[in-house]
Amino acid sequence: MALSHSILATLVGRGKPLSGYDLAKEFNSSVGFYWKTTHQQIYRELARLEQSKLVTSEVIKQKDRPDKKLYCITDEGRITLIDWIALPSLPTPVKEEMLVKMYVGFLVPKEILIEELERRKGEHLEKLKLYKEYEENVFYDVKKLPDKGKYRYLNLRMGINFESGHVKWCDEAIDFLKKEID
Repeated sequence: MALSHSILATLVGRGKPLSGYDLAKEFNSSVGFYWKTTHQQIYRELARLEQSKLVTSEVIKQKDRPDKKLYCITDEGRITLIDWIALPSLPTPVKEEMLVKMYVGFLVPKEILIEELERRKGEHLEKLKLYKEYEENVFYDVKKLPDKGKYRYLNLRMGINFESGHVKWCDEAIDFLKKEID
């Protein structure tokens, strides 16, 4: 998946033109849960998308502030996004620092890894709590959600399962290492 698809998805998901700044904010509170990027990368990609005629922009003059550029997805951009959705997805390769540390964990005392696993578990528990609160407050009646909401609910469920899986693995690894110490 390219950043361009995530930006196009954010523009479609919001359903109205957005400034680069507002797009980055919206991106971070939606797609950003599973696709990390910086404001600079978003602005660079917006320029490429505009060159490719997948988005257009309109400069809005502002008083006492710099002019604002609002971006909108074009029909061609929407078609590009639809075509991309229809393509098969490949699983994302795992790129997890903790797994590399575990691979060579025999180089350090087990207590070091246990401490790191407990810290990481805490981070995953925090995110899991956030996702579950969001589920409870926003998706309390899934059957009554509009279609757009149902698809977003499925993404949230993936996030919940992802964080739950990490918590479970941390517990498993901690228990295993503690038994090795005894």
